[in-house]
Amino acid sequence: MVQETTSPPPAAGHASDGVARPWARWVLPGRVAAAAIGGLALFAAFPPLGWWPCAPLGVALVIGSLYGTRARRAAWLGYLAAAVFLLPALAWVRTIGDDVWFMLVATECLFYAAMAALAAPVFRLRGWPLWFAGLWVLMEWARSLVPIGGFPWARVAFSQGETPYTPYAALGGVPLVSFAVTLSAGLLAQAVLTRRAALPSVFSRLAGSSSARAAVLGRALPVALALLVPALTFALPRPGDEGRTVNVGIVQGNVPGRGMYALGDEPAVVLRNHAGETKRLAQAVRDGKLPKPDIVVLPENSTDIDPYRDEYARQIIQDAVSDVGVPTLVGAVVAIGSDERATRSLVWDPVTGAGDYYDKQDLVPFGEYTPFKDLVLALWERASLVGRQSVPGDEPGDLKMGPVTVGAVNCYEVAYDGTVRETVRAGGTPIVVQTNNASYAESNLPPQQLAMSQLRAVEHNRAVVTAATTGISAYVTPDGKVSWQTRELVPDMNVVKVPVRTQETIATKVGGLPEWALMVMGAAAAGVAAWRGRRRGDRMRNDG
Repeated sequence: MVQETTSPPPAAGHASDGVARPWARWVLPGRVAAAAIGGLALFAAFPPLGWWPCAPLGVALVIGSLYGTRARRAAWLGYLAAAVFLLPALAWVRTIGDDVWFMLVATECLFYAAMAALAAPVFRLRGWPLWFAGLWVLMEWARSLVPIGGFPWARVAFSQGETPYTPYAALGGVPLVSFAVTLSAGLLAQAVLTRRAALPSVFSRLAGSSSARAAVLGRALPVALALLVPALTFALPRPGDEGRTVNVGIVQGNVPGRGMYALGDEPAVVLRNHAGETKRLAQAVRDGKLPKPDIVVLPENSTDIDPYRDEYARQIIQDAVSDVGVPTLVGAVVAIGSDERATRSLVWDPVTGAGDYYDKQDLVPFGEYTPFKDLVLALWERASLVGRQSVPGDEPGDLKMGPVTVGAVNCYEVAYDGTVRETVRAGGTPIVVQTNNASYAESNLPPQQLAMSQLRAVEHNRAVVTAATTGISAYVTPDGKVSWQTRELVPDMNVVKVPVRTQETIATKVGGLPEWALMVMGAAAAGVAAWRGRRRGDRMRNDG
């Protein structure tokens, strides 16, 4: 049961007796510094730096800036920490424009501010590290949902591509990894911030009558628990190999341009690049330099011409696929009627040609479609670059290819829990991520996306194969290790032997239940804390 602490944090700059202290003027600058340094440390945990221990340390510093404040101050401190974190973490958005970058960050920071305001009274409750971690999961869920379909990028779990925290993904998905990291952070912060730690009775008896010994135990226990959270994953059972493999060819063809004009002005050049690299793979197989693939995967947008409507594009694809001689997954943007389009994963057979397909469900706002189209087009000329408006698919990406049924996921979708999960539940194994990062080449987007693939591999006990136009193309094993990857902005290809796993993890089976349990826990604690704070305020007014 949620209980109130015996000694709630005092107001900033005052001791528990209410007397102002000389150092009071340094409290607010200290809070500001802790919020800023915490946000910067959280950024450092994410790729390409990937200093993963900075995630719990950064969140612990943010907690330190919020602890003992009122909701209003906590809100703007939370906003500050988020801004310092997200501005560099989402710097890849600058390709579209600095104004878009600033607007996105400004919007996302509101979620952190709201979470911080809710957390301020929660610090008065016993066990607050648990409740705070639940609120963090609630905040990340809200970010993934709204506005305009949500933006699940830069969740704390995505800094943990291959760390001691990663195995929690197999139990409760990405939300449980975020919860574990922030719980460790809360426990570390508790060890430093709590003036008089409330020890369980067994530890109180061990401490005896010595207040000094009790203080040491009171601080050591949260630290020990913070370290125990990631250590417990070493005791988790790991799914075993099932003895089945498939050879997957991966093609990265590169593009001629950079930034918003990455695909260049010459028609079909991207298609020819990928067709040429596919033929080079076929020749390497004939020369005995590579094993024969069972299937081949090309990236999202590997054809910049609609093969349904253009005979030239259809012939180039057919020629390349016939040369390699196995079913090939082609990434195409295809016309739907006269005004719309779909981002499609298209199975191309060397004999029968175009066949089954998957249409991308989670579309990129302002990249693949324009929300509030008339207003946005009137305000921003760049919005016209979207062209035809994309329409989302409504079926999971289970596509039969040769000896396996792959789970097709397109680029941006790898960040969405439900989309990947439903594809795996439909029978997809291995997971195949087709992506087009050409506009964001050599930014921090490609390594961040690769870390997401690592989490998905562990979450669902599936190998993940990523094919990217400009990189990073990669193969991730079911335990989250990057076994092979390309450099960026170079043509490349390879054939990798990939395990085919069918055993489902607990996370795959239970879906969003752990996330909902954690969110309800955090929200309930915030409600209890607010109610008790209101009762305390009423008593003070009555006593006065």
